[in-house]
Amino acid sequence: IVTWPSFSKRGTINMKKHQAIFEEQRNALRLKMGELTDGITSLSGGNQQKVVLAKWLAANPKLLILDNPTQGVDVGAKEDIYDIILKLAEENIAVVVLSSEAQEIIRVCDRAIVMYHGTIQGEVAGEDMNEHSIMSLATGGDLTEGEVS
Repeated sequence: IVTWPSFSKRGTINMKKHQAIFEEQRNALRLKMGELTDGITSLSGGNQQKVVLAKWLAANPKLLILDNPTQGVDVGAKEDIYDIILKLAEENIAVVVLSSEAQEIIRVCDRAIVMYHGTIQGEVAGEDMNEHSIMSLATGGDLTEGEVS
């Protein structure tokens, strides 16, 4: 539905344009799949995540909010998704990543806002963006000289 206006004219989908953009996304995201007509449920978890990402990328977003983008996917697919996120940021697309995995945040983010029980506990960036600092904040501590209070 998000991309409907770019693929349709007077309510009719331009299948050639739709398939061309899909092929472009399929190659860019390195989707591993069988036939184009196969259902998304026939794909691995990582490739299902990539298909969902491809749908939103086809809308040419300026901001993308990803909630646990690699949850339930294997290590290889995680790396592919991380590379995609970093590439999007290089293309000046703002990417907000929500994740409970500190290593994921460290891998793909410039800075992190850490919450504890629904309240912002602190912000980390640069040298402070490490697993110890993030976990200290996430468990109710602070960053005063690296110690948890």
